[in-house]
Amino acid sequence: MCRALPSVSECFSDITHHGGFKNTLCPSVIEVVSHGNFLVQNLSHCHWVQLTGFCHKPLRLGPHRATVQRTDPSHLTCHRLSAKLLWSTRFSLLFQINKGGGARQLFRSFIAQGPSLFSQPWRSPQTSTTRAHAHACTRTAHTQPSSPPANMPQTLVFFSPDGGDPPLPKCLCSQIYCHGELLRQVQMARLYQDDKQFVDMPLSVAPDQVLQRFSELAQAHNFSIPQQELQDFIREHFQAVGQELQPWTPEDWKDSPQFLQKILDPKLRAWAGQLHQLWKKLGKKVKPEVLSHPERFSLIYSGHPFIVPGGRFVEFYYWDSYWVMEGLLLSEMPGTVKGMLQNFLDLVQTYGHVPNGARVYYLQRSQPPLLSLMMERYVTQANDTAFLRDNLETLALELDFWTKNRSISVSSGGKSYVLNRYHVPYGGPRPESYSKDAELAATLSEGDHEALWAELKAGAESGWDFSSRWFVGGPNPDSLSSIRTSKLVPVDLNAFLCQAEELMSNFYSRLGNDSQAEKYRNLRAQRMAAMKDILWDEEKGAWFDYDLENGKKNLEFYPSNLAPLWAGCFSDPGDVDKALKYLEDSQILTYHYGIPTSLRKTGQQWDFPNAWAPLQDLVIRGLAKSPSARAQEVAFQLAQNWIRTNFDVYSRRSAMYEKYDISNGGQPGGGGEYEVQEGFGWTNGVVLMLLDRYGDRLSSGTQTVFLEPHCLTAALLLGLMLSLLPQ
Repeated sequence: MCRALPSVSECFSDITHHGGFKNTLCPSVIEVVSHGNFLVQNLSHCHWVQLTGFCHKPLRLGPHRATVQRTDPSHLTCHRLSAKLLWSTRFSLLFQINKGGGARQLFRSFIAQGPSLFSQPWRSPQTSTTRAHAHACTRTAHTQPSSPPANMPQTLVFFSPDGGDPPLPKCLCSQIYCHGELLRQVQMARLYQDDKQFVDMPLSVAPDQVLQRFSELAQAHNFSIPQQELQDFIREHFQAVGQELQPWTPEDWKDSPQFLQKILDPKLRAWAGQLHQLWKKLGKKVKPEVLSHPERFSLIYSGHPFIVPGGRFVEFYYWDSYWVMEGLLLSEMPGTVKGMLQNFLDLVQTYGHVPNGARVYYLQRSQPPLLSLMMERYVTQANDTAFLRDNLETLALELDFWTKNRSISVSSGGKSYVLNRYHVPYGGPRPESYSKDAELAATLSEGDHEALWAELKAGAESGWDFSSRWFVGGPNPDSLSSIRTSKLVPVDLNAFLCQAEELMSNFYSRLGNDSQAEKYRNLRAQRMAAMKDILWDEEKGAWFDYDLENGKKNLEFYPSNLAPLWAGCFSDPGDVDKALKYLEDSQILTYHYGIPTSLRKTGQQWDFPNAWAPLQDLVIRGLAKSPSARAQEVAFQLAQNWIRTNFDVYSRRSAMYEKYDISNGGQPGGGGEYEVQEGFGWTNGVVLMLLDRYGDRLSSGTQTVFLEPHCLTAALLLGLMLSLLPQ
């Protein structure tokens, strides 16, 4: 199974972006990749592997100084291993591969137990004899099996961890789905309206065969393949999208969950029942062939079924799944939630983080970190302390990813703080949006392409892909080409992490580990101090993203400016009333159909006039949790507006959407890189949450509540009067 592993810095001087080294005796066996990983493929054709190269850093392998041998010699024996290398001297690793199912795990643990091999960026030594090279398949007199056993691993990845960002998974599948000439040719030919379609198509044959046949085709046409022949090639070597998944009806789905009885409006109650039915439509299960032949799929295998967002998003996504789980718990489906949680925990154990989504081309980036919150919601409802105990260290591992790879130091008033940002230090176009990224890069000088692509990936990691929020401070604040996501410290990301630190402290306290509980309490206190000093604006009464390059806050409106209220990461109770005044001053309460994502109209989907369900939740629940009666009433009125928008669109179209246009009576949203999608997981989840919280008050009537600032007091009084009426 192809696994993304912690990266090592570049150590080879002659490596191309797509390249590696092959040996004529054993084609496609060795690939020495840019992160210093050694990839061994097609082991049925190989008996010996020798890697030779130069490293600028002393190489020490701890106790593994000469021969490493497994007790069962049928798996793997390392006959010679250099123990120590001096600066810029030659190293040589010689392995004998004796076809066995345990070879990969042995070598993985062997390297992982040693220290970091390479910890500095590659600097080519000043000598002409330092070209890296690899030798493969040196035949020996040893007897080889006539055929490899069925359980022999298809791919071995040899690596050295240095705590850095996880690299793109370096296996044959990545040369098809993640980078390479095949991907470039297909996507730039624009054979599909949506670039995601191609990278979601399973292979019909083994990836090395696909690459070999493509290489022959490309060479025959001097790397300018006619479109019809390219289409014929794909038809022959790929399957239709979705073949790796099958529909799944959750086993714990039931007809009438109790929360439906709390909804007094009969139309809203019937609607909620229909949304509850949608969980069966959105349920998916991965077919077993993805486990047995992972190299043929871009989908990452998941051992438990799950709920997907819907539309083009046929796999699960990280932060979407939190609001999906909230809805599932209201639907009394904790078993489904536990399975989805286990999938995420498995990803952390395998890759060190939760990827953006369950595809190999998403492995370079994550999404807003809500895993600890998912666990808290499940454990609270199911009282499954054993599950928490078994997986608490995995939750800690995920937070470590953000600490090690997404932290940034910020100074203010002579003090230095550590906060977090979205940051994906990898270039290349996003495979699922390849042609769009390439076209956008063509508007810039060639030297700026890689930086642009890295910032686009960071924007995708934020979940806000894309928004003028990430353009502010650039040369053109309305243009995607000005994106600079990693140059900003986001309010919501730090609020999510602050909340996670509090939850981790509570988890450890619950399990009796006081020292770890104290550790996370201290981390939360440090973050809250940093957020108050760096992100909070006392005059405006809200938190704002911080521009690292320009040394100032971005004072534009986004619902995320109030994320600390939702996360409970503030210390002054008066901040709620200040935030409420901020909403009034920004004229946000005058929008009739939902809270806008921003006040800029750029054509991006995370900008005006779109409104998104999770952002409504950030503001509504942030206000609703306050002891302030005024804030609670405004929260209800905002919930009423959002429910009516969703209900009215559903009444007309019989569908739920990922986003809504609130500029003209409430319509399905638009803008961005693809058409608006139906489904829709997190939209359904937020609606069910609001119906559960306010079901005794919400109305399906056509009169939307307009909250002019001077009407707030009247709205509050009306709410209080209604609460005094006999039920």
